[in-house]
Amino acid sequence: MILWFTIAQVVVAVAAGLFCVIAGLAGRRPSDGTVGALALVELLLLVQVVVAIIAPFVGNPPSGSLLEFWVYLVSAVLLPFAAVAWALLERSRWSTVIMGIAALSVAVMVWRMYVIWTVQVA
Repeated sequence: MILWFTIAQVVVAVAAGLFCVIAGLAGRRPSDGTVGALALVELLLLVQVVVAIIAPFVGNPPSGSLLEFWVYLVSAVLLPFAAVAWALLERSRWSTVIMGIAALSVAVMVWRMYVIWTVQVA
């Protein structure tokens, strides 16, 4: 995992989160835009899954706990799915806010995964 990809993930997750929170507070129900924002976050997370599987085999093992990294990654991958599923079932403005909070949570998890992979010593 490189720094630029991590920064891109964090920026996309924060932007998606703010977009969803603002849309929800403005009274908007889940829309194609808010669901699409979380879909982009999910796409970047799936790319990260592939990179995390391949990286140790090409000589880039994590510096920290591999178990902790994968718990964060699996949680981050499942969180947008759960938020979107709940939002589409409920279809209220508050579910849009919850999607935003999920995206902001993913941003924090992505940065923590970067720290585990590159900085933290086991």
